[in-house]
Amino acid sequence: MSSISLPAQYPSRTIPTAKKNIGKLTLWPLVAATFFMVSGGTYGTEEIIHGAGYARGILILLFLPVLWSLPPAFMIGELSSALPAEGGYYAWVRRGMGNFWGFQEAWLSLAASIFDMAIYPTLFVGYLTQVAPWFGVAHGWQVFPGLVITRGVMVGAFVILGCTILNLAGIRVVGVTSLWLFFLLSAPFALLVLLAPFKLGTVAEAHAVSGTAELGLLGGVLVAMWNYMGWDNASTIAQEVERPQRTYPRAMIAAVVLVALTYVLPFLAVYAAGVPASAFAGDGSWAQVAGLIGGTWHGMNWLGFLLVLGGMMSAFGMFNALVMSYSRLPLAMAQDGMLPKVFGKTSSRTKAPWVAIIVCAICWAMCLGLGFRRLITLDIMLYGASLMLEFVTLVVLRIKEPGLKRGFRVPGGLTGAILAGVFPLLLLVLALVESNHETVLGINGLLFGTIIMGAGFLIYFVTGKLNIRHTKPVVIEKFEDLETA
Repeated sequence: MSSISLPAQYPSRTIPTAKKNIGKLTLWPLVAATFFMVSGGTYGTEEIIHGAGYARGILILLFLPVLWSLPPAFMIGELSSALPAEGGYYAWVRRGMGNFWGFQEAWLSLAASIFDMAIYPTLFVGYLTQVAPWFGVAHGWQVFPGLVITRGVMVGAFVILGCTILNLAGIRVVGVTSLWLFFLLSAPFALLVLLAPFKLGTVAEAHAVSGTAELGLLGGVLVAMWNYMGWDNASTIAQEVERPQRTYPRAMIAAVVLVALTYVLPFLAVYAAGVPASAFAGDGSWAQVAGLIGGTWHGMNWLGFLLVLGGMMSAFGMFNALVMSYSRLPLAMAQDGMLPKVFGKTSSRTKAPWVAIIVCAICWAMCLGLGFRRLITLDIMLYGASLMLEFVTLVVLRIKEPGLKRGFRVPGGLTGAILAGVFPLLLLVLALVESNHETVLGINGLLFGTIIMGAGFLIYFVTGKLNIRHTKPVVIEKFEDLETA
């Protein structure tokens, strides 16, 4: 394990500000990007209402952010304002706990991305086939014996290509794209909320829960946790955010409120209109519910059609924003000697880490045909482990570096910093105990997650022994000049 270098006179290396012609991310594009890294809109929450019913489902969506989202948002607000470094959570953990744990933090996120990122192009294709079934046909082109590329995989590859091009164009392009996608996908739900009062009580049995629902209260909490996780993803781009010390705390709080509202308001509206909870069963249920609220125009479920288009934009926006987030991890690790230097190459014009973006995109594209689905247990396990490392880092830095300039602090002093991680930890334990039935590649989800975490330990030590990794010692840096960027 590499030792932490703490010289008597801390070297004061101020991070230079970017040139004026390099666009940086401002508050609302950062909020929109965070929205897509965490949520992507109301899509994916239907199972909560279908399984737990309106009353319990809406309560879960209202109160879970207080226990599950606000503590990480506060933690990220403090650490981002104190250490606005490229690589975000990886840089925090490395500074607070050393190279070994910094490597594990990055490993957990990159390993999880292999299973996560292939899901979003697949979701895009799923929504596309609702309006153009031709793309869902299993026929395709045989590249090699036994390897057939279907139309859906081709569309997914174009989604990856499009997001790669946008990310190569620079962070500001990604941020502005996220902002416009947010407005476009929110518009159909805004129409649904506005039209619902005209349908008050016209659909019977609003309080009913489907008799075949098996999710239950704990299952609803589990799905909601999945829909409310990923707040730290926005931290990896801190060096490319305008005035990060002030922007991050505000962006995190705004994003928590925004995500909660986009989840709750549509359900409140359709509940008041009398749509039964059993209507949220199966794929495409929002489109069917929209038909009940918006009716038809020339025989077409016009509002459902708009919601399907919104689903496509949601999937594209999530993938696009997460490419921006994940690609900064190889960049930061290369700068610290944990990955080959080639991953540290950036565009002279846009400062985008083009090697990291292209390599990550190729890896995710190779997983398109593997048929990954939403792996809640694995996602929560890997995300939870990395989140707990971040909460520990929050406390460690409060103790080791009490004089570190923090533009925002978790309320309550050291006690508040410690307690901030308690509720997320309890929810993680509850979720993992409740969800041990999931399998990945034929292996129990909990066991598979444990194998991935163990692989991070093994890779770190093996690469060190073979001199593949040339890790630099941790050096205390100052970030004061970023406030005036």
